[in-house]
Amino acid sequence: MTKLAISFLIGIMVGIEREHRGVEHEIFAGVRTYSITCITGMLTAFVSEATGPGFVYVAALFFGAICSIITYAKIFLFKRIGVTSPISLFFIFVMGILVGYDYGMFAIVSSIVVAFLLIQKKPLHQFAGNLTKEELYNAIQFLAVAFILYPVMPDRVFFGVINFRSAILIVILVSLISFLSYVLLRKFGTTRGICYSGFVGGFVNSEATAAALAGFSTRAREMAEPVLTGILLCNISMLIRNLVLALIVDPTGQTTLRMFPPQAVIILVSIGVALRYNKAFCPIGGEELKIESPFSLGQAFKFGVAFAVILIAGSFAYRIAGTAGIYFTALGAFVSSSGVIVSVTLLAVSGNISYETAANTAVLASLISTLNKILISRISGSSSLFSLAKNTFGIIAVIGTLALLLWNSL
Repeated sequence: MTKLAISFLIGIMVGIEREHRGVEHEIFAGVRTYSITCITGMLTAFVSEATGPGFVYVAALFFGAICSIITYAKIFLFKRIGVTSPISLFFIFVMGILVGYDYGMFAIVSSIVVAFLLIQKKPLHQFAGNLTKEELYNAIQFLAVAFILYPVMPDRVFFGVINFRSAILIVILVSLISFLSYVLLRKFGTTRGICYSGFVGGFVNSEATAAALAGFSTRAREMAEPVLTGILLCNISMLIRNLVLALIVDPTGQTTLRMFPPQAVIILVSIGVALRYNKAFCPIGGEELKIESPFSLGQAFKFGVAFAVILIAGSFAYRIAGTAGIYFTALGAFVSSSGVIVSVTLLAVSGNISYETAANTAVLASLISTLNKILISRISGSSSLFSLAKNTFGIIAVIGTLALLLWNSL
């Protein structure tokens, strides 16, 4: 009875989405068809245990033929392009078979993922439509190289620190987070507002976003405060991203929990300072914010190299100078704070350093990246922006340092 209930609910879940799609145009299968198909798949697997696997093959050929007929009718008779309905129907049959063979959890999770993809049809089409051919080419090229390298890389530790197969996977995950933020930025437009662009851009690349925003302050004197607000929000998203990265690399959350209190203080102070400039908050329009897609070989290679160098250097520094050597690697945040966070968290997970040391170094890297916004404002922005940034980010860094010291003294 449990298998019957699971099959019924899986069919209902996907069938409801298909039924809802029937509001837009006529559909070939709805709630009843999907439920019956999933239950049939379950019964097919149940019967095959007594009669042998041949029964499953015959049933699969039968449903494959039905789906082929539906595809033919849809394209040639009803003149509608697309094969989502017949493929999803056959998918539900396979899910029923999985339930019948006691793989119910795989079937449930897979069905939830497919239901989500079906529901998100328009957003996914918009997601793809917001990318240029060059960006798509870069993304495909990056994924192709990454997943070709991943299986051929030896699954062993080099220099007593780095596993290149795991390193490639981490680079892919970090690039994916940045790329999703990049697409969001492209979708809603980088001219939507300085604050919007700054906050979302910080998840992509806080240094590049801060430099691009700082350049706007040279156009007019009154742009200094709005640009500073945008850079503050860019820095806030960077701080949030660093917490997320630590949790991804260390799913146990030990590093994230230890770095959260002082990091949260820095985030809250930054939000408070940003609200101080609320009169100039988020003006709409302006120049386009130009940031390179993070899903490209060049960007991934830069992050990968920075991450690997910091990881190896941190390990050797710890052997030579102990905890002080690890803290010294936080200076790598001038190049990539995410690279430092990923590196020290990996060192903690592998047992090379303590979680406390990793968390403290991660917070130091966030503070250094925060101070780096002053240098960026000096190089790319106006003198008015530099004056504001010097005081603002200086205060944030001082309070953050005190919070870190207080947290370690408790």
